Amino acid sequence: MSQAVPQPMWSWSGAWGAPAAALHELRGVSMGTRWSVKLIAAASALAALERGIQARLDEVVAQMSTWETDSHISRYNRAPAGSVHVLPVEFAEVIDAALTLAADTDGAYDPSLGALVDLWGFGPAGPIAHAPDARALADAHQRVGWRRLRWDAATRELIQPGGASIDLSSIAKGYGVDRVADWLLQQGVKDCLVEVGGELRGHGRKSDGGAWRVAVEQPGGGDNEAAAVIALDGLSIATSGDYRRYFDADGQRYAHTLDPRSGRPIANEVASVTVAHAQCMHADALATALSVLGPHAGLAYANRKHLAALFVLRDGDSFVTRATPAFVALQRSV
Repeated sequence: MSQAVPQPMWSWSGAWGAPAAALHELRGVSMGTRWSVKLIAAASALAALERGIQARLDEVVAQMSTWETDSHISRYNRAPAGSVHVLPVEFAEVIDAALTLAADTDGAYDPSLGALVDLWGFGPAGPIAHAPDARALADAHQRVGWRRLRWDAATRELIQPGGASIDLSSIAKGYGVDRVADWLLQQGVKDCLVEVGGELRGHGRKSDGGAWRVAVEQPGGGDNEAAAVIALDGLSIATSGDYRRYFDADGQRYAHTLDPRSGRPIANEVASVTVAHAQCMHADALATALSVLGPHAGLAYANRKHLAALFVLRDGDSFVTRATPAFVALQRSV
């Protein structure tokens, strides 16, 4: 996913002597990827804004990164059976959303698939050279199951049933985008485009009055080729694709998106799914869920839930797109 943003332009602030607001871009690193924020603000405010943005993302990492051995999620994953964990408010919000989606998709989305993520070489355990054997797959798969997670939203208590390994990589980046965007709005920054690892949320307008227009990447396409273009104002967009992270072994390609029901990487016609939603956390998780559900069940689910979703499907050596009515409406509004 890519977006075109003009070079910074100075604009009238509305009062003599007041600091002029201009379009700036802040950048940093978090969650194993890069973040960027394009925003209209006075230059004097940028240092504090950058610190605040990084602090929000660091908080998400400290709570939900399986790559950090002392994070809340890592401590939970290695905790003994029967142990009770009172989650921080932010972690609780994410796990509650993840488990709600798991129930709604009958396990096509499942935050408890951490053992499978490691087994297939996409987690902290590191990459693998060959697909796991049947015995290893069965052992890991028996540790997966969202119904095993005993969660009390009222008390924020999550019980470790024994061997459960949570992985929130399909929702945490989106949540990080939301945390940053919400904080910027609280600071009075009304015009911004927040991006973390390709997941985005936009508010307001650019300094020239134009919308934050975002191009959805076309798999296999050139830099100037897009599957769709939409405008973000109070809206988020997230894409799940099988063409970015994968490994080849024994003449077969294995994508990083796993089907918790089979324990294996997805093997359907879906090249990518893009979802637009008011909250990036939900867009992020839904894009993964729809990819797992596949072109038929996924599109049916998206239409039933009135989701704005774009499916890019493989058709031999080419690609075809399928969009829900809600997504088509967003395209028309650009």
